[in-house]
Amino acid sequence: MESGVSEQILITLRRIMRAVDRHSRALVRRHGLTAPQAIVLRAVTANGSVSIGALARAVNLSQATVTDIVARLEARRIVERRRDESDKRRVLVSPTPAGRELLAGAVPLLQERFVAELHRLEDWEQTWLLASLQRIAAMMNADAVDAAPLLSSEPIDAPAPVSGAFSEPALR
Repeated sequence: MESGVSEQILITLRRIMRAVDRHSRALVRRHGLTAPQAIVLRAVTANGSVSIGALARAVNLSQATVTDIVARLEARRIVERRRDESDKRRVLVSPTPAGRELLAGAVPLLQERFVAELHRLEDWEQTWLLASLQRIAAMMNADAVDAAPLLSSEPIDAPAPVSGAFSEPALR
């Protein structure tokens, strides 16, 4: 392969990474949530009172990760945890009025726009893109990295940075 093509691939990958990073920063600045926190909050709001395990399955993250995200949201009084009345061993998570109000502000997620655009493509184009991206992930030794279906440059269980306190993330 020509060095020109490999250079263009690297530039394109960097553009994608920067777009995800910019969106992640804007989400935190405008709404005070990381993308994983927004996804968990949406799932909690959509399901009412939900157990951590069911929530983890709904957002495709580990139970430990969801527990950490819920703890951060609870500390901000966006969600609350309480014991299930019928089974005291279960803890249920539900949104607070502040959490519902925050979501009513239409927290935009980058993957929603991406998925909408992806669905506009023909099936063969979607399959070709998937195969190409899987190949790139394998070339970067990232094909076995555990990942949720969300576009974010923040670590999944990272706290939302304090407004104005942004640092350039390392290349992942």
